[in-house]
Amino acid sequence: MLNELVAGAQLFFLLFVRITAMMAFAPLLSSGSIPRIAKIALALMSAALVFPMVQASGYLIPDSGLAYAMIAIGEAMIGIIMGFILAIIYAAFQTAGQMFSLQMGFGASQVFDPLAQIEIPLMGQFLNLVAMFVFVFTQGFQKIFLTGVYYSFQSVRAVDLVLLRHDLLATMLRGLSQLFQNALIIALPILGTLFLIQIIMGLLGKAAPQMNLLVMGFPISIGVAFIVLLVTIPFLMESFDRLIGVGFEHLMIFFRGAAEVSP
Repeated sequence: MLNELVAGAQLFFLLFVRITAMMAFAPLLSSGSIPRIAKIALALMSAALVFPMVQASGYLIPDSGLAYAMIAIGEAMIGIIMGFILAIIYAAFQTAGQMFSLQMGFGASQVFDPLAQIEIPLMGQFLNLVAMFVFVFTQGFQKIFLTGVYYSFQSVRAVDLVLLRHDLLATMLRGLSQLFQNALIIALPILGTLFLIQIIMGLLGKAAPQMNLLVMGFPISIGVAFIVLLVTIPFLMESFDRLIGVGFEHLMIFFRGAAEVSP
């Protein structure tokens, strides 16, 4: 096996580039809390496992150094696209938390998310953690390497990007539009309840102006939001599982279209 990898070092490097680029954007795998040496080792192992399959399919290596560099850039772009499609679905959970954090009174409570490497509201971090557990529980890592690595090398190569540019743009736009749609669906139970609470507080303010509703409103909103979240968390987990599955389905649809276009 080692002799075959050395003999096909150029092909092995292209496989390593695609997998590394995918891991740089894929959910959880892109986290800065994972040591770089572990990411490199995982990428090398994955490239070694798919190397015999790709080599047997007849991957053409150009003789020109410039052409080889362009192929490597194309492979990196394919990896980034795959990771980005999955990251769009995962970002819906964080966006949903941001939607109702301000209404709850947690808008000023920014925490650093080690998974996304940004500061997000507290409820966005909570939904991220729940989504992470659902992702691991539903074998998300296995799906990433079975769908995102093995099937991708069977379906699309760097030279196919020019033929797939229209399908790729449509996939990206559809993913971005569904990001906000999915985030709104996830946040709607809590967001709608908090909206009703604000209406009730406004009516009470008109009926009893002597009540200090500004002080009373924050604990009431926080308490009601946590109660609704406690009641709806089983349904939210089912929704998380469904959205993660939808992300992999979109990736498979893109690969099927690439397989039909590829010569």
